[in-house]
Amino acid sequence: MNTDELALALFRAERRVLEIQTKLHCWARDDTHRRFDDLFNLVADPAFLLVAWDRVRGNKGARTAGVDGQTAYYVEAEIGVEVFLEQLRAELKDRSFRPLPTQERMIPKPGTTKRRRLGISTVRDRVVQASLKLVLEPIFEADFLPCSYGFRPKRRTHDAVAEVRHFTARSYEWVVEGDIKACFDEISHPGLMDRVRTRVGDKRVLGLVKAFLKAGILEEDRQLRDTDAGTPQGSILSPLLSNVALSVLDEYIAQAPVGPGISRNERLTRRRHDRPNYRLVRYADDWCLLVSGTKDDAEALREEIAGVLSTMDLRLSPDKTLITHIDEGLDFLGWHIQRRRKRGTNRRYVYTYPAAKAIKAATAKVKTRCRQNTNLPLETLLLGLNPILRGWTAHFRPGASAIAFGYLRAFT
Repeated sequence: MNTDELALALFRAERRVLEIQTKLHCWARDDTHRRFDDLFNLVADPAFLLVAWDRVRGNKGARTAGVDGQTAYYVEAEIGVEVFLEQLRAELKDRSFRPLPTQERMIPKPGTTKRRRLGISTVRDRVVQASLKLVLEPIFEADFLPCSYGFRPKRRTHDAVAEVRHFTARSYEWVVEGDIKACFDEISHPGLMDRVRTRVGDKRVLGLVKAFLKAGILEEDRQLRDTDAGTPQGSILSPLLSNVALSVLDEYIAQAPVGPGISRNERLTRRRHDRPNYRLVRYADDWCLLVSGTKDDAEALREEIAGVLSTMDLRLSPDKTLITHIDEGLDFLGWHIQRRRKRGTNRRYVYTYPAAKAIKAATAKVKTRCRQNTNLPLETLLLGLNPILRGWTAHFRPGASAIAFGYLRAFT
């Protein structure tokens, strides 16, 4: 298959996948108790596998090999995409497909001296995971609640930050800043699979999801470690599965008598009687619980949340799960959110601007680039720096308050 034929086949495959995804989403949305029993054939469908390949091939990790040493470019050059996908489909259909262990890479955490674990799957495993995601995501998207923003279509960090700013600008002045200890490493497999089973009845798909969870990790010292809990960071399927697991928190707040489901009159009645109201904003494992009430209400809620997360074997970090008043300010997703007096007036507004860590990380990147290229002409150096600066300012400009522009001017 030449390049033009592959492009045409991909165009047709994308249309077919989108059509089926739309149907799956509508069926899941219209019947909240429906369990889907025949999904495996979609995972192994040639159109889904081709679209999955295109997603993997277009990812930044296409040049990175897993434990088998193969990259996406190797597959293209030595095996051929058509042959590779046919072999993969045959293994799925005859049930001989087995995920290989993920390759461990320890990478530095931005702004700290700590490192976090990244799991690199083989290309064949990535393609199957991407196909699984194409099938499962539209089903679970019908169940995910509006308070969840991370790793979801058409939702950004800016939306989550704007939501926090919106509520803290009103009466939600106390914030529980949630920090889950080693979230991706400790998610309970039985608890997660129970939640997947509420929507998926196809045992072949359930077996495939479980096989990826149990595939193991080949550590940097070449020791193979079993995975009895958690979802590997860096896996294509992990963001979706982590949202499935953490939706226990979303649902708890949504179903609470003080949550967002109550009417405006009920909220006003609760305020008049000095009773709290709550709102949750979650971006993957980073979340803020906004409390319209007192600090004692926020502290009580923190203990409740610890109990909810324990059902998925997750723990709150005692040192990092803070209770903050909006006047003190908080950092969330790289932004600092704080209520301050507007200059020249007595009015107070909630402002958002780049957090100190975000500025420090950006300046460190610029300094490193400059030190590595001391012999380059200034024009050449600036050509390399400009994309970094433009990207940083473009990210922080939407939703930034006037205060932010002072930081940007000082930085640039």
